[in-house]
Amino acid sequence: MPRLRIGEWTVHTIETGTLWLDGGAMFGSVPKPLWSRTNPPDERNRIRLAMRCLLLEGHGRRVLVDDGIGDKLSARLADIYRVEQDGHRLERSLAALGLAVEDVTDVLLTHLHFDHAGGSTRLEGDRLLPRLPRARYHVQRRNWENALKPNPRERASYLPENFAPLMEHGVLTLWEGAQQPWPGLETFTFDGHTRGQQGVRLAGEGGVLYFVADLIPTASHVRIPFVMGYDMAAIETMAEKRALLERAVAEGAWICLEHDPEVALARPVAEGGDFGWAEKV
Repeated sequence: MPRLRIGEWTVHTIETGTLWLDGGAMFGSVPKPLWSRTNPPDERNRIRLAMRCLLLEGHGRRVLVDDGIGDKLSARLADIYRVEQDGHRLERSLAALGLAVEDVTDVLLTHLHFDHAGGSTRLEGDRLLPRLPRARYHVQRRNWENALKPNPRERASYLPENFAPLMEHGVLTLWEGAQQPWPGLETFTFDGHTRGQQGVRLAGEGGVLYFVADLIPTASHVRIPFVMGYDMAAIETMAEKRALLERAVAEGAWICLEHDPEVALARPVAEGGDFGWAEKV
């Protein structure tokens, strides 16, 4: 698990397992001969993706950014998405740091799609409870409202059992736009993938780190035209990605890649009118 020190924050990447999604959907209009070079598909045309989260320790907080897919998917959906958690689960990854779910004070959810927020709740008998029992959960109000009344394209990605219990148990905070909840940490919003998605920027002595969720899901998606078919507005995604990468290059920042199965952290570099990676971890 890569670790960084930025300002008063210690940063850990947290692995919560993998899933396999359709390669064509992950790369939109990019032809298969191009994306399959770096992301080889299985016999059902699915590519392997991480569900990587971020743990930030500092200022008296332990902040988890996203919490993976959880363990509530039906056998049918687990097969469709080829969910694999034998090697990594949230609890096991936290235990490797000497921590448990009870030690997390805050969960910052980038958005409420099932592979980012499914670990927010757990089943106890027939009851749905917050999986991180002492944590306050934070999400953008716009994304919450989007999840409650999803459009037909996103309906399968917003599963109420992952987020509705958080409101019922009184542990959910709805944010309105960009926030600065703790020193050195700020959030920002972007809407191309889904309305009300939020990213994280951490800055201080030691550098800058971005967690951008599905804006740049894998290392291959650093190229501006490499946009997911899942995105609600590809043109918006490209503009948001270019602005983020230009800023990150200027800052010499790290970007945490939530879905890349091999690369956890990378530094972007400008390449002509597009972008690549100067360094990968």
